[in-house]
Amino acid sequence: MNAAAYSPGVVWHDVECGAYAADLPLWRELAGAAPGPVLEIGAGTGRVALDLARAGSAVTALDSDGELLAELAARAAAEGLRVATAQADAHAFDLGTRFGLIAAPMQVVQLLGDRPAFLATARRHLAAGGLVAIAFADELEAFEPEEGRAGLPEPDLGKRDGWRFVSQPVAVRDLGDRVRIERVRVALAPDGTRERSDDAIELVRVDGALLAAEGRAAGLQPEPSRRIDATDEHIGTEVVMLRG
Repeated sequence: MNAAAYSPGVVWHDVECGAYAADLPLWRELAGAAPGPVLEIGAGTGRVALDLARAGSAVTALDSDGELLAELAARAAAEGLRVATAQADAHAFDLGTRFGLIAAPMQVVQLLGDRPAFLATARRHLAAGGLVAIAFADELEAFEPEEGRAGLPEPDLGKRDGWRFVSQPVAVRDLGDRVRIERVRVALAPDGTRERSDDAIELVRVDGALLAAEGRAAGLQPEPSRRIDATDEHIGTEVVMLRG
């Protein structure tokens, strides 16, 4: 059996991101207080967007990956939820709607190449009194792989259609203004065969003061940030609040 039996983009997104829930209470709180609908940036397969829709929020899920959004839409339909989807570049979208909350969970902002462009676009889509809430990782500690290294982080695990998936972080490299996270991915087919691949992402280093300054430049007013504590599986994050 080969990799065509599953969608790699959807599966690995779910395995590596889908189980995280420590931030959901904060997004529900912010959505409940928002003066208008919610826009999620980098929605993926719907971890946050579907949760907010279940809680009664009107949600638009934006992502550049159409495959992930198609999966999100299918999951929403299966639950009878109404979630609008928009395949667009986070730097320059035009949805013709204003939102009470624009949320960028996890480390989405650290993957963007032009934060000022994103913030300017978000500002144009913000309802009066609305909020842009941006999460970022500020506790990334570098480590290098070693032969026979003990103490690696616990792998992310998943199952789908008889397949089992293991995503093992093997290194976090300090590149100065960026951090490179390297993983080994293993897919175990129902017939026992294995597929191994390497993956890496680079996160731009940011801090709350920098994001606040960039928010001011875009016409947004910083408010006190919020904190999402680390869990056994995930690092802690700060959430910068920028009011329209």
